[in-house]
Amino acid sequence: MPASLTKFLPFLRWFPLTGDTLKADFMAGITVALVLIPQSMAYAQLAGLPAYYGLYAAFLPVAVAALWGSSNQLGTGPVAVVSLLTASSLAVLAAPGSDQFIALAIMLALLVGVIQLLLGVFKLGVIVNFLSHPVIVGFTNAAAIIIALSQVSKLFGVPMGRSEHFINDIVGVFRLIGDTHLPTLAMGALAIAIMWGIKKYKPKLPGVLIAVVVTTLLSWAIGFERDAGGKLEQIADPELHAVVQQSMAAARRVDDLNTQIADKSAALKGATKAADGDNIGAIQTGAELALLRIDLRDAEAAFTREKAALRHLQVVRSVDANGATLAIYRADKAPQGVTLDETRYRLRKLGASGFKLVGGGEVVGGIPEGLPSIQMPSFNLGAFGSLLSSALVISLVGFMEAISIAKAVAAKTKQRIDPNQELIGQGLANVVGSLSQAFPVSGSFSRTAVNMNAGAKTGLSSVITALFVLLTLLFLTPLLYHLPQAVLAAIIIMAVIGLVNFHAVKHAWQASKHDGIAALVTFIATLAFAPHLDNGIMVGAGLALGLYLYRTMSPRVAILGRYSDGTLRDLKVNPDLPTSKHVVAIRFDGSLYFANVAYFEDAVLEAVANHPDAQYVLVVGDGINQLDASGEEVIHHLVERLKSAGITLVFSGLKKQVLDVMRATGLLDAIGQANVFATEDRAIASLYEQLGKDATDDLFCMVPAAR
Repeated sequence: MPASLTKFLPFLRWFPLTGDTLKADFMAGITVALVLIPQSMAYAQLAGLPAYYGLYAAFLPVAVAALWGSSNQLGTGPVAVVSLLTASSLAVLAAPGSDQFIALAIMLALLVGVIQLLLGVFKLGVIVNFLSHPVIVGFTNAAAIIIALSQVSKLFGVPMGRSEHFINDIVGVFRLIGDTHLPTLAMGALAIAIMWGIKKYKPKLPGVLIAVVVTTLLSWAIGFERDAGGKLEQIADPELHAVVQQSMAAARRVDDLNTQIADKSAALKGATKAADGDNIGAIQTGAELALLRIDLRDAEAAFTREKAALRHLQVVRSVDANGATLAIYRADKAPQGVTLDETRYRLRKLGASGFKLVGGGEVVGGIPEGLPSIQMPSFNLGAFGSLLSSALVISLVGFMEAISIAKAVAAKTKQRIDPNQELIGQGLANVVGSLSQAFPVSGSFSRTAVNMNAGAKTGLSSVITALFVLLTLLFLTPLLYHLPQAVLAAIIIMAVIGLVNFHAVKHAWQASKHDGIAALVTFIATLAFAPHLDNGIMVGAGLALGLYLYRTMSPRVAILGRYSDGTLRDLKVNPDLPTSKHVVAIRFDGSLYFANVAYFEDAVLEAVANHPDAQYVLVVGDGINQLDASGEEVIHHLVERLKSAGITLVFSGLKKQVLDVMRATGLLDAIGQANVFATEDRAIASLYEQLGKDATDDLFCMVPAAR
């Protein structure tokens, strides 16, 4: 098959398909689908979206990534880290689960896809190297902890606030542990026990699917969900009516302030763009925006207090013959002679327009049947700037996760992975996903491992997985109604436990203190900045680059002595080696570029100052890989300065790329062709030949005959 054709249609390399390959891919595709369906719903909720959006993200993106990627086994779809990054990026722009939030998540998928696609088309996959391994290790550990903690509230059946500080939200959750809904906790614990037990004793069985089936059937059998809608006018108790009315007013106040802040923010951006210099209107709008944010904090605090007053209150409802709510009473003040249902409720999800009576556990609920509509994402120009930086972070983190998984699998299957083609596959998956109402996706380690262990031979297995998700969307969504939310939380917790790997941080520290610092700072920063995880990884990436520059600014410079075998070795390691008063030998272990040329110059001048009788300075240049314009300029001045003091600068072992720069700039002529040698031995032999009788007793010139 022509290489040009497979370049544009990489899935053609799967053909011709044999019967054994088809059978293996079919079984692997079904196996992965059984894991993917519940996982995708869990990750959708982690991203702040309704659960069924996970099924949308598990449909077309899975197939497209396999068709245009380079890995035969990589399983694409919703993943924990990218889902959490999505939630943290959008939570500051819209309320999670709202229509605006969903629209922004779909727009974010488009931006991520376009960035990855452009990187792949222009073969810029190497840009991912800006996120070093220690930074990713630190970020992944912190993100895994944040993900697990974010699910604790669902596991215990208590509410969790969303603020600018994730740690405060978690502290708030643990303060409510006394309000734990025991059936919810039992469902979550049962799911964890099933998944853990199967993974330990029967790892070939689909533990996630079994946990979902068992808990969903149990939820349906015991009537786990006992919820009802509530309206203010249905509350018959005057005192309770007043408290709820006040709470709803506080909720309306928060909603109004959020709307005003959104409008003012848009107005401020417009005024700032229109202003050439100082703009009084922009300053005034900015001040009004700051005051609104202060009012919002006060309103949110008041609303939190109102909800806290209702948290422990239990209510009952009178119902008609059809079970519809007639009136709501405090449980301890229900009148005699009215028909009550058997459940005691608590007021939850209190908002500006109403509340919910919760008497049981939370379940997934109704999932729209049918396929997602194919349409262009709604483009929000006001949010574009905010989303662009988040999209870049998600693009790089998501691709790094995908390519590292693909390479790990390829090491076992002996397949060649093309990072740029994988970028194209991941980019197309996100672009097509945004057209089918999906949020950002990436490669999944757990599902890729399942795919490979199930015997997948080609990417056709992922296409079969997508087709099975299609069948689920068309026909099987009613079966998921009674799936407990606590089980989805348990699935996420079990999935991310494997991401916590403190040994990798320790290993980075052992390899290099700077790498260890980068991993540790990224870990701490990600936890501290949560829920704004992109800030954490940006801090880590910036620190890693800064530490790299710091290392290259002051590379190792060794003053050399002559070892018994004739080699030149570092005097700091071997202080008793003979040296010469006529020749100073220096080895420079680093590229000569703008950040360290001053350090190189100082090292040479210091060595000359310590050897006042020296006539030659030999720079052993085997470790110099690069010479830029700044380096060339400094060496030029150094040659002239030393020459005026009667000292000749000599080089040995320079690489071709360094010599090319010297020739192009005329530096080689300034140094003198006769002062540049292929090896240090030739340089020393030539120098002592020139020194003649003056250096007869100099031990530095003694070279074994074999050399």
